[in-house]
Amino acid sequence: MRFLHIADLHLGRQMNDLSLLADQAHILRQIEGIAAAEHVDAVLIAGDVYQRSSPQAEAMALFDAFVSALVKMGKRVFVISGNHDSALRISYFSTLIRSSGVYVSEAFDGKLQSVALEEDIVIWMLPFLRPSQVKRALPEAKISTYQDAVEAVLHRADVDPKKINILLCHQFITGCETSDSEERAVGGLDDIAASAFDAFDYVALGHIHKPQRVLRDTLRYAGSPLKYSFSEAHHKKSVAVADVREKGDIAVRTVPLQPLHDVRLIDGMLDELTAMPYTEDYLWVTVHDELPPPDARVTLSVNFPNMLKYSVVNARTKYDVDVLAAQRMEHKTVPELFSDFYRLQNNDQAPGEAHMKVLQRVLQELEERA
Repeated sequence: MRFLHIADLHLGRQMNDLSLLADQAHILRQIEGIAAAEHVDAVLIAGDVYQRSSPQAEAMALFDAFVSALVKMGKRVFVISGNHDSALRISYFSTLIRSSGVYVSEAFDGKLQSVALEEDIVIWMLPFLRPSQVKRALPEAKISTYQDAVEAVLHRADVDPKKINILLCHQFITGCETSDSEERAVGGLDDIAASAFDAFDYVALGHIHKPQRVLRDTLRYAGSPLKYSFSEAHHKKSVAVADVREKGDIAVRTVPLQPLHDVRLIDGMLDELTAMPYTEDYLWVTVHDELPPPDARVTLSVNFPNMLKYSVVNARTKYDVDVLAAQRMEHKTVPELFSDFYRLQNNDQAPGEAHMKVLQRVLQELEERA
């Protein structure tokens, strides 16, 4: 069996108030072409189909056209809901469309859903879960963290170790590399150890936008098919193609994707920038001139009509130093931000262990209420 692994489509997403539907339609057509050229048997979509839990009609129509094209080619399609999706909306008509070879995760009821593809291959589907959901479904289980929640569900599944078990999952695995466009739980409480998935031969992950393996080739984030923030500018977007040969023998490779518009960071002196070739890529342009003219942004927009961000960084601009500091702050965890604030208020004295325990308890309570 050969399958294609994708995730985090975020259909309907905007970037700086610019609709990306045309970019998304372009990349989905490209994925359809890859599915056909690679002769895959199935396409696994590991969550965050839409940007919002109540997607606009255009985004739903785009996904419908994408899945319909795959079905017309004879591909089976497996879809789970992510943290951006509504599990109920994603699963609408799920029973009816199974006859077309489209399998969608249903609203969580405490059980890990599965589909037996062949005699020895089972596809398991685990939609995005919060501890509070699992607590309601499994009141007897002791659950306080995301790790507890996922392990409680997986341990109750009847996973036959003799079969080839493939899991679709949309969670944050400890050790993966993140970007600004993903939503994290406060304090990093959504971390799950990779060892929780040892029973599965391949784990098709969604949630993190950078394509990457986590400890092993078969525990993998497909990444988003498009760059959805400037923090992803250096990502190499791709889809994963996996060949399932036999138990313990799954070969994985990636096929690169080419966007309609790239997302790039460019900087330099104004003269250098205006001499660059015309491009419709989505750009963050930074000028380093000490005294750029007031109309510099207008001048640059001739070459760069899709310039989404503009900044000036030089010896005089405190504003842009603050911008860079804000960028660094975005990558800090809540405990790190609390520690910085505590030091600022207490003459550079670090918070003690008792302070951090109280913070962790408060963060857990806030997460449970989410």
